[in-house]
Amino acid sequence: MQDFDYIIVGAGSAGCVLADKLSASGRHKVLLLEAGPSDRRFWIRVPIGYGISFHDATVNWKYQSEPDPGINGRRMYFPRGRVVGGSSSINALIYHRGQANDYDDWATAGNPGWDYKSVAKIYDSFEQVRKVGDEGGIPPTCSRLSVTDATTSYHPMKDQFADMCKQIQLPVSRNPVMEGHSAGPYFITTRQGTRCSSAVAFLHPAANRPNLTLITNIMVQRIGFQDRRATNVDCLLNGRKVTFNAGREVLLAAGAINSPQLLQLSGVGPKDVIRDTGLEVVLDQPNVGSHLQDHLGVDYVYKANRPTLNDVLGRWSGRIRAGIEYLTRRTGPLSLSVNQFGGLVKSSPDRVFPDTQLYLNPLSYQTFYKGRRALTKPDKFSGFIMGFNSCRPVSEGHVRIRSSDPKMAPAIIPNYLSAQKDVDDVICMARLIGRMQQTPAIRETLSAPPLTPLEKMSDDEIVNDFRERCSTVFHPCCTARMGSDPKTSVVDKCLKVHGIDGLRVCDASVFPNITSANTNAPTLMVAHRAAEMILADG
Repeated sequence: MQDFDYIIVGAGSAGCVLADKLSASGRHKVLLLEAGPSDRRFWIRVPIGYGISFHDATVNWKYQSEPDPGINGRRMYFPRGRVVGGSSSINALIYHRGQANDYDDWATAGNPGWDYKSVAKIYDSFEQVRKVGDEGGIPPTCSRLSVTDATTSYHPMKDQFADMCKQIQLPVSRNPVMEGHSAGPYFITTRQGTRCSSAVAFLHPAANRPNLTLITNIMVQRIGFQDRRATNVDCLLNGRKVTFNAGREVLLAAGAINSPQLLQLSGVGPKDVIRDTGLEVVLDQPNVGSHLQDHLGVDYVYKANRPTLNDVLGRWSGRIRAGIEYLTRRTGPLSLSVNQFGGLVKSSPDRVFPDTQLYLNPLSYQTFYKGRRALTKPDKFSGFIMGFNSCRPVSEGHVRIRSSDPKMAPAIIPNYLSAQKDVDDVICMARLIGRMQQTPAIRETLSAPPLTPLEKMSDDEIVNDFRERCSTVFHPCCTARMGSDPKTSVVDKCLKVHGIDGLRVCDASVFPNITSANTNAPTLMVAHRAAEMILADG
């Protein structure tokens, strides 16, 4: 048994931030535990490598949901990072805060201090915004996230996408936007042509501190309690059981799937679920694993009359040229995301807030290629994608353990489209895409009619097509949500688990509601805010 002040479970987006901030003063002994390996891997560091890590079991939990009636009984693939950096090491790199009202709703839900005016200051404290080619100048010991404007490197189709938005009277910017109502080029988390994950930004600068210990390839099995106070974690390391003691706090940062799983394995959760697996109930808390929210989207594919990224990534000659450019200059398509243009817009002018996130990509591929998603296997024709997801879906699912065995994946039940509002939103958003594909800017780029003739489809046909082809946008959250009432939430405004001492949850699990855009940015913000509160208590 070894003693630490703080034990952080999960070296993902949130855990890397916590490790940096809690160890910075040198006063606290910090242990960071990660189930996966180091992130020092070629396809982790190459930005477009997420097309490969998407199905790589060495760095990915590769979860599957239960069959879901809302998507015609399909199982949804849930990739989650199982590597230092977590999902920030395998994601598609888009950086967007969402909308101010996302966070104002957090505060209204009983969490003062989490309104946008308050959290914007936290965002400003760790973001370093630069244009591509100008991301240098960050000392190796400085923990800042590189948020890169790569507009000048994006495919020329960005101009057609911008013109299309103007023609349909959608707000559009020629420069990236980080918050609010507008389409435009996306910010991405890269630094000098390589991925700037949470590990790169926050953990690696802190790695040599003598008071910070990182252990990889270790499975946390349960949290131990004494009189409802978290005191230790039991782990499996190289086939041997080990226990680490936490003198101050245990901090869960394992993500929206694994954090509620570990709470339930430790006896904190719905009592029937815990008892059915033969475990002892420490605290009956039905909200643990409940209220799961996620963004659900769909892509519409178009054949283009001009070269797109299909002509680069879909041919050996193009891939070789792109590879040489990347290896010699850290530029070109491999240094970017394929998600290059989009943003938050209203599906119709009468909407109070933007309800649609757009993805306008100069590449097209079917969601799965022979059962596997692969960016290196785009469609054989020159093509592009226009797709969407709802910003604020209201359907809720849940996560439940199936067994007392920590190695067994939990049951993930998304309950997609279980709320009629979400179904109605699909129709509105598809109709928006239908109007977009009829604009002169898009029509002049097409070599064939749209593959999905939205203007000819009934509402029912649109919904049926969506149910058959939709996919998660990989933003699960809210499974240990924050609130003032233990009857409806898991943690309080300081992220402390209701009814338990010495235990906080500090990741996307605590979102009171899903944010309107990609969830990596708010997860990093939550971790920074958590570190402030932890240190203030210490």
